[in-house]
Amino acid sequence: MESASVQSAPVSRSRRSVAAPKRSSESARLDAEIATLRAQISDDESFRQGAVAIVAAALEEGRAEARRLLEEGGKGLACAARISDLEDEIIAAIHDLALRAVHGAKSAPVGGVTIVAVGGYGRGLLAPGSDIDLLFLLPDKRTPGAEKIVEAMLYVLWDLRQKVGHATRTVDECLRQAKADMTIRTSVLEARFILGDRALFDTLRERFDKEIVARSAREFVAAKLAERDSRIKRIGASRYVVEPNIKEGKGGLRDLNTLFWIAKYVYRVRDTRELVGAGLFTAKEFALFRRCEEFLWAVRCHLHFLAGRPEERLSFDFQRPIAQKLGYTPRAGLTDAERFMKHYFLIAKDVGDLTAIVCAALEERQAKPRPVLDRFIGRLRRRSSVVADAKDFKIEFDRISVVRDDAFERDPINLIRLFWVADRGNLAIHPDATRLVTHSLKRIDANLRNDPEANRLFLEILTSRHSPETVLRHMNEAGVLGRFIPDFGRIVGMMQFTMYHHFTVDEHLLRTIGVLANIEAGRLVEDHPLASEFLPTIANRTVLYVAAFLHDIAKGRGVDHSLAGAEVARRLCPRFGLSPVETETVVWLIEQHLTMSMTAQSRDLSDARTTETFAAIVQTLERLKMLLVLTICDIRAVGPGVWNGWKGQLLRTLFWETEVVLGGGHSSIDRKSRVVAAQEALRRGLPGWSDPDFETYAARHYPAYWLKVDLARQIAQAKLLYAMASDVRSLATEVATDAFRGVTELTIVAPDHPRLLSIIAGVCASAGGNIVDAQIFTTTDGLALDTIFLSRAFDLDQDELRRADRIAKGIEKALRGEIRLGEMVAAKRGPDARAKAFALAPDVTISNNLSNRFTVLEVSGLDRPGLLFDLTAVLSRLNLNIGSAHIVTFGEKAVDSFYVTDLTGSKIVSPARQATIKRNVLAIFDSAEEKRAAAAHRPGA
Repeated sequence: MESASVQSAPVSRSRRSVAAPKRSSESARLDAEIATLRAQISDDESFRQGAVAIVAAALEEGRAEARRLLEEGGKGLACAARISDLEDEIIAAIHDLALRAVHGAKSAPVGGVTIVAVGGYGRGLLAPGSDIDLLFLLPDKRTPGAEKIVEAMLYVLWDLRQKVGHATRTVDECLRQAKADMTIRTSVLEARFILGDRALFDTLRERFDKEIVARSAREFVAAKLAERDSRIKRIGASRYVVEPNIKEGKGGLRDLNTLFWIAKYVYRVRDTRELVGAGLFTAKEFALFRRCEEFLWAVRCHLHFLAGRPEERLSFDFQRPIAQKLGYTPRAGLTDAERFMKHYFLIAKDVGDLTAIVCAALEERQAKPRPVLDRFIGRLRRRSSVVADAKDFKIEFDRISVVRDDAFERDPINLIRLFWVADRGNLAIHPDATRLVTHSLKRIDANLRNDPEANRLFLEILTSRHSPETVLRHMNEAGVLGRFIPDFGRIVGMMQFTMYHHFTVDEHLLRTIGVLANIEAGRLVEDHPLASEFLPTIANRTVLYVAAFLHDIAKGRGVDHSLAGAEVARRLCPRFGLSPVETETVVWLIEQHLTMSMTAQSRDLSDARTTETFAAIVQTLERLKMLLVLTICDIRAVGPGVWNGWKGQLLRTLFWETEVVLGGGHSSIDRKSRVVAAQEALRRGLPGWSDPDFETYAARHYPAYWLKVDLARQIAQAKLLYAMASDVRSLATEVATDAFRGVTELTIVAPDHPRLLSIIAGVCASAGGNIVDAQIFTTTDGLALDTIFLSRAFDLDQDELRRADRIAKGIEKALRGEIRLGEMVAAKRGPDARAKAFALAPDVTISNNLSNRFTVLEVSGLDRPGLLFDLTAVLSRLNLNIGSAHIVTFGEKAVDSFYVTDLTGSKIVSPARQATIKRNVLAIFDSAEEKRAAAAHRPGA
């Protein structure tokens, strides 16, 4: 095992005896130091301050020792238990101080207060940043001074800067409030005696068990499962998000806590080991529970120590440091962080398996309702029957299960058929059947993988018109998918250490299938009108589904995943039963699955060479349709907020332009006709203009303007330029929102000069505006007409327009020289906090083959505020004219493309000139901060 932290751990203190803790040698030393101080200092306040300092030093030393042992290879549970033990000793010392403060000496044995740990502290486990939850239990006949002791203890705890949650109650008050409040009930369930009247604590526990627990198991289970559902809905329904919350997220520590709360409540046990004897877990499943708990606690303790606060989100900037502390190293095409996170996601999956086991047992005890496979599809109410065309299965209360326990042993194809039947009937799978599947995975061998019937059933699941994503996810959770398709097994739980991807690779592929199924079912017509319209016309939907399922299957191999994935498809498609022609189409789609997205976002779509080059790759209209659909599904499945209407518009434009080329309509005559048609359309849109006025205006624009700008924007810009001429102005700005495309348009008209785009980019950077594209034109009379597209920051148009107007006013001031733009941008410059976790080598490519008129300069590197300003400033200093700019961001990575010429309007063909451009552009990324980041991420650093 690579990391010592994931080995089986000693039995958790959370399940230990509740006997009063013995005072350790450390505790005795603490007592002795305080006693010595008392002998030396008679003044009460001075003594109190000195005693608090002694306790604070002991707390700091104890936590430092716990951290040292953890970082030297210790266990996470042991670290959490050690911090809890330390807190017990601190509480005892503070109690002694409180007695002295109230009584003048330790005359009262307990001061009338019984101190009980609850919550996580009650389990005997504390993360370094955890709250301290205390119950001060009082007798019915309250001891004089008890409240003063509680108050004195709390003041000391606050002086120590401890985050304390506390309550002061009698036994009757505890029980009354536990009956009414499920949170209080859960805290009492976990109560642990620290010091005081042990008999009083035992009374609380016995009455709680008899008066509440024994009578309300179903109510408690329902509340805890509802609480879990609400929490997961709030945090995120997938356990495969790449920056998971290790405490509250799906598959995290809270899920394990919930399992134990429920099991403890229903089975009336006090130690998890008793759950084996109770029949809930097998010994092997209990060992899995312990491994999950150990791993998650190790990660959580490291995370708290590194963050210096109670941080629960395993963000990118912590993943690599924790991976290194746990002993992970780069291997097999994966970084240390990616290997660590793959282990994390496999553990989260194991927590899901344990959750299913507990829920199944609860159902047998009638403690929770039963699920349905997919709520999009209507339920079929059946109580119990044998499946007609699958004799080894039966349906019980709308769930499919096996007739006999040897169903998979007698016929391993049943391991695939089970999910096929579930899909056909919209049936949830009985947890007992899932459990049997996980115990039978070794029967998925080469013979089953090559069995024609098994592959036929799998292909029908994959291409189902019901709920393929849901069924495939069940297959993945059960371990069947990765065993049946070993190449898929390699990417299960695999994350990509990048801010762009929100999910693990396997989750991304399943979500891609889900988006495709939703488009086909007509659920996304508003978002994807074009794809929804022609998807039913695609001749072979099977090819599209297989390509969607396999497009990223070769991630993490250290090579181009598109090419490696195509080779995987060549092997798998014949196994699935696809013909040679179908196989080659799948292979082509996987090889090119990024091409349409990159072309649409980073190339000038009004440039004839762009569509001609892309059309040469696509070759047929059928392939164009399939690639568009695959591209949409791929982008949408990356994560929330990645898809927007702007990307949809770019893809539709590329589709339409390529469709014309594939149809033979790409001659220069056709482009001239399109210019004339655009001018005629604008003339109709300006009915109040005279013919001479319109002809004069139309002559101000070069052909590229008419081909690239849509009619609505042409009308708005014509009115703006007309108003400027009337007012004799040479500078103006105008803003407009486009909710469908998710962008805000900012139009700037100003005298043209080389630094114009740089100034615009600088103002946007200083204001936090994210530029996603830029249309740059020059009129024949020397005015620049630039339209900048900003990603939206607000949902409401009025809020967005106010923001855009502030940016526009800033641009006007900058162009008039009224603000110090360089200083404003410098204040924003540098990677954001999350981007600092990444090392990304910058790259510059210069091509004269991508455009007939321009040299295309493509720059990629670590994104940061002010990057576009820096790039455009350098291009301006190099005396380059920017014809258009196309800005794409993939998480932490920026890919910016500039169509440029020299000052004479010619391409950049000189090798020496190209080398100078590359050198100057790369220098932008050569800051000391970025050098340090790159050095920190080098192997062995």
